[in-house]
Amino acid sequence: MLPCVFTFTMNFNTGSAGRFPAMIMISMTLLAGGCQSTGRQPPLEAMDRKVDLERYMGDWHVIANIPTFIERGAHNAVETYELNEDGTIATTFRFNRGSFDGPVRTLRPKGFVHNTETNAEWRMRFIWPFKAAFLIIHLDEDYETTIVGVPSRSYLWIMARDPVISDETYRKLLDVAASTGHDVGKIQRVPQQPLEEREGN
Repeated sequence: MLPCVFTFTMNFNTGSAGRFPAMIMISMTLLAGGCQSTGRQPPLEAMDRKVDLERYMGDWHVIANIPTFIERGAHNAVETYELNEDGTIATTFRFNRGSFDGPVRTLRPKGFVHNTETNAEWRMRFIWPFKAAFLIIHLDEDYETTIVGVPSRSYLWIMARDPVISDETYRKLLDVAASTGHDVGKIQRVPQQPLEEREGN
């Protein structure tokens, strides 16, 4: 059983004053999603297959999700992981807000590997001291597609190395999400342009 992850010390050195409330809100949103489910299903668990962290690093394009409030209307969303020397994971989540040419929004949470036996269960910290459980529930053998969830199944991210995947691959990933107890009716496609169509590529 995965509990809520919460500590009570607060660090207000967050930089922009406007950024602080949003970071608090997303932290609280994800903490709520990390709590034990109150429904009939037991809490979601990470897969038990070992994740090669170095191989998992890099860019993951968000193909579809059950979005948090901050991701609604996101276009070209991409999550980038970089393994730090101390074993933590520098994370950059960026997207265009509202349209492909909308303003760029960037979040930089810090990841912590919680289960070092499988490397499939992380804690993600958007602002000190709040950490939310992130679970790798699917990873294909070639490290080309992955699905990340939270214990309550409130949020979900289907991601791929390429921003465009085939309909067949997408249907298979939806089947995986359904098999782990997610309501696929809540999953939304994230608009993604091919890399060659993006400005600056």
